[in-house]
Amino acid sequence: MRDMEEPEITKNTSKEEAGIKETEVIEETSVDKNDKYLRLYAEFENYKKKVNKDKDELIKYVNEGLIYQLLPVIDNLEMALKHTNDATSSGLVQGVENTLREFLRTLEKFGLTHIEAVNKPFDPSLHEAMCVVAREDIEENIVVEEFRKGYIFRGKVIRPSLVSVSKRPEVKDEEKTEKIRIIEEGS
Repeated sequence: MRDMEEPEITKNTSKEEAGIKETEVIEETSVDKNDKYLRLYAEFENYKKKVNKDKDELIKYVNEGLIYQLLPVIDNLEMALKHTNDATSSGLVQGVENTLREFLRTLEKFGLTHIEAVNKPFDPSLHEAMCVVAREDIEENIVVEEFRKGYIFRGKVIRPSLVSVSKRPEVKDEEKTEKIRIIEEGS
């Protein structure tokens, strides 16, 4: 099979005209082949970009599962340090503190960061509210206490912080009436 059509040569067609028609057919075929090549090349380049992006994404988050599994180890070390007392050997406490510090430093090198929570505005993408606490001394929707630390791994929340959030205490009807009376008397 041939991609090119043979120009019809008749008695009335000269060899020169036949050559021109053959050249036109070859040029059309060449343009079609070039167009197909350019499209295929563009598709291949897009495929290479997608594969490289997928590979980079895989490399970026390959350690996520391992680091997530290590978070309870951090929690347990921190809990052990919270429950130490004077009777506990200070050398042991210092050893656990140093181990925890070095462990966190190593995980930070791989992209793990702690979510700052206490005294920050409540953000449902970073924090999980366990309870709401009525407080007059703090603005509403501020994290009051952190029950469990949350972590971000390379820009992705892998564990939200478990927190308690502040709210304004409800004022009873009698207190509202008393405040209004005091305000009116002051005017």
